Amino acid sequence: MPFVSTRIGRLFYQDRGQGPPVVMLHANTHDHRDFDPLAAALSSRYRTIALDWPGHGRSETPQPASRVDAFLLADTLGEVLDELVPGRVTLIGNSVGGFAAARQAIERPDRVAGLVLVNTGGFTRPTTISRAMCRVMGMPRVTRMLLPPLVSRYMRPRNVHDRAVAELARKRAASRQGAQVAAALWRSFAQPAFDLRGAAARVVAPTLLVWGARDIVLPARAGRETHRAIPGSRLHTLPTGHVVFASDPDGFLSIVEPFLRSVTCRTEPQ
Repeated sequence: MPFVSTRIGRLFYQDRGQGPPVVMLHANTHDHRDFDPLAAALSSRYRTIALDWPGHGRSETPQPASRVDAFLLADTLGEVLDELVPGRVTLIGNSVGGFAAARQAIERPDRVAGLVLVNTGGFTRPTTISRAMCRVMGMPRVTRMLLPPLVSRYMRPRNVHDRAVAELARKRAASRQGAQVAAALWRSFAQPAFDLRGAAARVVAPTLLVWGARDIVLPARAGRETHRAIPGSRLHTLPTGHVVFASDPDGFLSIVEPFLRSVTCRTEPQ
């Protein structure tokens, strides 16, 4: 099995195909299997790498599990890219995966050829209510109780694959360790450093936003706010929940494939 060693443990990744590299980054309590339909479709033309974050899927969990916050994921992504992908890469990030991808584009613009941010975090204005929700969900006992039923509400599953994705996320959220990791991530969403709006002008990579309009955690208005924050970004919405590429892979690909072709043309030697 392919693993990459980082300072916080070994992380699993699924590596398919050959060609320009596309790295896929999942949401809290999810794993690389979210991207199976996407990776299967793209791997004939691209090298697709779907990563399991620390404490998710087959990756190791740092001890204590409370170390797994959004900032650790963003830092770890830099290590993974340095190990697996020597040149420029396109990043597809969902939710906290989008936060990690965007921060990589802000801090290391020479490494990021393009960004696809899917119901991403990091670019919406924090409110008293949103910060309070993150702090409440940051209590492992509360997370273990509330997050499993919330999964179906934000996923809005509609096919065999995304129902399986939702079930895996529910099981992880209901486990003791899974709840500890999920809660740590929720807590970090309330921290000032999670707000990337002040640095958004430093995102120079072509950026495509794909938003599931039926998501209740980051609804359509969050997509519009993210679009306003990132200069030059393009926004497309689809009638899905939080994990667009699992719920409507064909619709997602119809938007993303032309973008990937354009990014590849920009980075190939002339």
